[in-house]
Amino acid sequence: MKWALLLLFAPLLGWSQSAQDAIKRGEQVFSQSCATGYCHGVRGQSSGAPRLAGRGFTQAYIYRVVSSGISGTGMPSFAKLPAADLVAVVAYVATLNGIANPDLGSEGAAAKASSGLTLTGEAARGADLFKEAVRGFGRCSTCREVEGVGIPVAAPIAQVPASVAALKALATPNVKTGTMDGESMPALVLRDGKQGALFYDLTSAPPVQRNTQPGTVKFTSVSNWRHSTFIGAYSDAELDAILAYLRAVVQP
Repeated sequence: MKWALLLLFAPLLGWSQSAQDAIKRGEQVFSQSCATGYCHGVRGQSSGAPRLAGRGFTQAYIYRVVSSGISGTGMPSFAKLPAADLVAVVAYVATLNGIANPDLGSEGAAAKASSGLTLTGEAARGADLFKEAVRGFGRCSTCREVEGVGIPVAAPIAQVPASVAALKALATPNVKTGTMDGESMPALVLRDGKQGALFYDLTSAPPVQRNTQPGTVKFTSVSNWRHSTFIGAYSDAELDAILAYLRAVVQP
């Protein structure tokens, strides 16, 4: 019976060891390629480039950025890395974002992220605008994830706004005013309890995730933060195209 159980769990034990080895290798590659100079710092805590740790990135998003880079920024493509190293560094960065068991497939979770739809016309234009790198952090994908692209700061889109006016006036009931050390900030609250508060500071783009000790921050339900300000980099015509894209891909 003992041997039967050992044989039963042997594949799982092997996978666990392989995952640990891959993540360790990813940490080595990251320290040599991503943590140096004006880049992301040790464990993604940043020394100049955007912080990577604790940002809520999905593995699909991490894979896309590492393999393709971000046009118009200092983030290059690392597609020339050996395949095993690419998988390893994506898995490592995934662990920095709370993903305990990253996918070790050849493209992480990226291959599973696409809906498979062929977009045309305004919907295709909207897809490009949604993630357009030249807008810096003023693009929609800074706070929203759609089809595996973007950062899931805000909750998934359950219902696409009917018009540009409705998009600009989008209600944000989870955005409150946080006060800490005499400083006030618009805060998208994820957790507030006995173990402390977890929230996104929306003072500037990109939002910064903050994890505080119990009693160090107080929230009030009123906030002057408005969705229309955060999407101000887009014209109404561009927002119309983005809505066309969302209607094409978001399940009702």
